[in-house]
Amino acid sequence: MSTDAKQRPVYVISVAAELVDMHPQTLRLYERKGLIRPGRSSGKTRLYSERDIDHLREIRRLTQELGVNLAGVEEVMRLQHELDDIQDDFEAEIERLEDEIRSRVQNQALPSSGEASGAAPDPKDRPVYVISIAAELVDMHPQTLRLYERKNLIRPGRSSGKTRLYSERDIEHLREIRRFTQELGVNLAGVEEIMRLRFELEGTRSKLEGRISSIQQDIQSRMTAWRELPAPAASEPESGEE
Repeated sequence: MSTDAKQRPVYVISVAAELVDMHPQTLRLYERKGLIRPGRSSGKTRLYSERDIDHLREIRRLTQELGVNLAGVEEVMRLQHELDDIQDDFEAEIERLEDEIRSRVQNQALPSSGEASGAAPDPKDRPVYVISIAAELVDMHPQTLRLYERKNLIRPGRSSGKTRLYSERDIEHLREIRRFTQELGVNLAGVEEIMRLRFELEGTRSKLEGRISSIQQDIQSRMTAWRELPAPAASEPESGEE
């Protein structure tokens, strides 16, 4: 299911409560505490999405299976909402960049290339291939690789002796360039813009994935700490008065 579909508010509170085996008043309590964020219809009726249902099931797992109290659940869900927001931003940005890439390919627009955002360290970025091996891997002449570097289509690393060293990502980029030029007939100016956007795309993905990973690790570490706390003297009831 797509992210947009998971966020679409569709269930009234009675249906949502039935889906997660909770009392509707419990859902209202969780909303007041900021654990879930249901939408509203034009008539102000609460409407719950698939993501809300997932969150409610996670809250039940935390409280019933892991014994986490509501204060702990509040923090977990705050982090989960932050994670959701980052994932939404991530997917929206990736979609925007991919749309722009497709547009450049179709229109062969020729704006000047700009600086791309840097990517976080990744094994695929490790420079390992000398130019002769890289050229052989992509079936190009070494001079072509030098031309592409001058046009900033690829960015090989350098050894301590200043020898060009190409990474797996560089090899992927070179194969993509060949596809654009030979299969799609895009000129080099168009490829320059496409590759600029690819670098931006990869930088955005790396940055946001790193942020998501950090939040996931934070959630996991907090959950580990909470499981080690002594059980509360009394748990809050699942349902209240209407």
